[in-house]
Amino acid sequence: MRKTLILLIVVLTSNLTQAQFIKEKSINAQIGYGLSTPNNSLDEVVDDGFFAQGELVLKVASWVEFRPYAGLILTSSDGRDLNNNPTDEKAESKAFLLGGKARVRAPIPWVAPYVEIGIGTSIGKFETLTAFDNIDKSGIIYHIPFSLGLELGKNNTFDLGFTYYFQPSVEQYVGAFAVGITFPLKN
Repeated sequence: MRKTLILLIVVLTSNLTQAQFIKEKSINAQIGYGLSTPNNSLDEVVDDGFFAQGELVLKVASWVEFRPYAGLILTSSDGRDLNNNPTDEKAESKAFLLGGKARVRAPIPWVAPYVEIGIGTSIGKFETLTAFDNIDKSGIIYHIPFSLGLELGKNNTFDLGFTYYFQPSVEQYVGAFAVGITFPLKN
């Protein structure tokens, strides 16, 4: 009986404390120069396009954030390799990106380096044509996001970085050089 009473008191008082796991919430919007590259290529092909993404930033500590995201990557081939020579190889993506990432950052004002990793899904059309692969796929595939960059400004509200989405099922990866801005949300 005594153990049951102690358990009941612990449960009731824990509901009253309402500990907060998330310290701050904000929205991050990014836009950038999108790129797609096949995993295996003879001609060193990189196709370019557009990248945009929005993230809900959930700050757990000054150095850790969780970031669910939704984004868009649109790349297309111009029939040329990195040396501007004609090629038949290409890696095109026209996809909507959804997923979640964890960001670890140095809690430094003005210039804070960061690294991110997570898991997500790409929904769209993917084409990888190389000497090694001939993939033309539409639908839903998984991807692994990875990013490196810097948060800039007194409160680290500006973002400058390289973001990549590895898509193993279509033998390509997409990425972007992106800039972003963070808007705090009221609690």
